[in-house]
Amino acid sequence: MAVEEHKITIGDLGSVTAIPYPATKRAGVTVILGHGAGADQLSGFMRMAATGLAARGFDVMTFNFLYKEQGRSIPDPKARLESCYQAVIKTALTHRKLKKNRLVIGGKSMGGRIASQVAAAQPDGIAGLVFLGYPLHPPGRPDKLRDEHLKDIRAPMLFVQGARDAFGTAEEIRAVIKRLRLPAKIHEIKGGDHSFKVPKSLGVPQQNVYEVIMDEVAGWLRSDFGASAK
Repeated sequence: MAVEEHKITIGDLGSVTAIPYPATKRAGVTVILGHGAGADQLSGFMRMAATGLAARGFDVMTFNFLYKEQGRSIPDPKARLESCYQAVIKTALTHRKLKKNRLVIGGKSMGGRIASQVAAAQPDGIAGLVFLGYPLHPPGRPDKLRDEHLKDIRAPMLFVQGARDAFGTAEEIRAVIKRLRLPAKIHEIKGGDHSFKVPKSLGVPQQNVYEVIMDEVAGWLRSDFGASAK
């Protein structure tokens, strides 16, 4: 459960709200999660991921990008999104309760993509990345790949990707990892879409799917950030 909120100033652009989720038994890792383009940090998925990882021993911080904080629906330009994420990273690295932790960044869809762009350009202090449904390309446009910068990331990465994700299937992500020789591991959600929803015909309760995802992320974080990534 979140116990406090922080206001983080983004230069002269304004400020955003960040919510820390303290770990119950601390593993010495902070995970920053950015939200997807159409939701904010209080969406059901974001709260599920934050509380799930906190319960597994990881300090988590979520935040709103500027456009959501200001009540707008259209995402900001790339530079503003990255500036916002960078400010949250600085806050986590200097926070009195978190500054000794190793830092992992990532998020849902767009939040993960912006994290990857930040890590490619300014890697200092970033120990790993977690992508919860990486938006490899726009739906129906596999020719418009958003992968060029991934080769510049040196930190280990974990991709959690649905097998039928319209923004890039697990198989497509696997091909990118191989082609770019990324220090990355992928966990495929069989039957999962971009939000990891699975067909009822599989007979798997949706909450079980989410629990497996959180277990996978936690296991990766505890294994020296996927030292055996493949």
